[in-house]
Amino acid sequence: MNQPALEVADIFRAFAGSFIERSRARISWPQHKVLRAIERCRTALLGRHRDRCSQCSKDLGWSFNSCRNRHCPKCQVAVRNRWVAARTSELVPVTYYHVVFTVPHQLSELMLQNKRLLYNLLFRCASATLLEVAANPKRLGAEIGFLCVLHTWGQTLTHHPHLHCVVPAGGFAPGGNAWVRPRSAGFFLPKLMLGEVFRGKFHDGLKHLFRRQMLSFQGSLSWLAQPRAFAQFLHLLHRHEWIIDVRKPFGGPEHVLHYLARYTHRVAISNHRLISLQDGKVTFRWKDYAHGGKKRKMTLAAEEFIRRFLLHVLPKGLVRIRYYGWMANRCRRERAALCRALLGAAEAAQPPMTPGPLSAPRQCPFCGGAVEVVEMIVPRELSRFRPCRKRELDSS
Repeated sequence: MNQPALEVADIFRAFAGSFIERSRARISWPQHKVLRAIERCRTALLGRHRDRCSQCSKDLGWSFNSCRNRHCPKCQVAVRNRWVAARTSELVPVTYYHVVFTVPHQLSELMLQNKRLLYNLLFRCASATLLEVAANPKRLGAEIGFLCVLHTWGQTLTHHPHLHCVVPAGGFAPGGNAWVRPRSAGFFLPKLMLGEVFRGKFHDGLKHLFRRQMLSFQGSLSWLAQPRAFAQFLHLLHRHEWIIDVRKPFGGPEHVLHYLARYTHRVAISNHRLISLQDGKVTFRWKDYAHGGKKRKMTLAAEEFIRRFLLHVLPKGLVRIRYYGWMANRCRRERAALCRALLGAAEAAQPPMTPGPLSAPRQCPFCGGAVEVVEMIVPRELSRFRPCRKRELDSS
């Protein structure tokens, strides 16, 4: 992919200072760290390292170090490739479904003020909904497994929290000695039932957090601190239809790899969607999914662009990719092997690998050999606090 002419880092370097000075809202410490990390990424401020081919021993020159921040558009490629490569041995030869859980937009401001609590609640309710509905003997009657990826943005960088779930079609029968397939091709679980169960679980979760006085109500939401007002708010939410999107199944495990590569390590906006920065305004591309995915352009003031980007900074330590059911971390590989055995597939056979950079390390442009770091220079003020590790460097 060609190097983009404009990057998020360029916008931050030019306008982050004025944004912090003029912003009426308080900038949190995690947001401030993201701003500075992206500004410094792959610049002399973070130091540099020298690469060499392990096969032909050719010196490949010096490269600037990466910030390795999970919100940086330039630092996700290497992490994503390693993660996707590790997942290939865990795929099973069945159809995979894509299920999206979204909460009503009326919850957006409350979730922004309680990110850790309500993002975790979103994971718990969505996962419990899938497991409960799938275990119902009238639906599938099986233990399913799946992974969930948290996204908090829409195409125009507005706050739009939702979960993308990748779910193998079918699951283990009680006792784990048989694999249960869906009753009809192209149908997995009923959307209306998923929506009703999810709504009820999220509603109960909000009530529980309120009773324990764990929710924060600031600014325009201060009125919700009263029990009667919060009860009315929950009643209005319950009247809405919570829509769960069960999309068409993937073509096979190889298509799941492409999906994972595109969705798992995304940030709010990629550098390749940026068009121009002129007169203090940023223009970028976006897809209008309300009108058939038509491609459009949007122009925002640079400070408004930064404000929207920072809405999607996650709390420290919040895990945004999680596994459930038989795909939980403690048993995923063993249960995947059992699934292949029950389906008659050879346990030694691995799912098809997508060729190219998804599984390969950085390669020498001259001979194709693996690239290794042979020398590193880190600024003194950084080396005291965060020593660089060879395997984490990314000069791609």
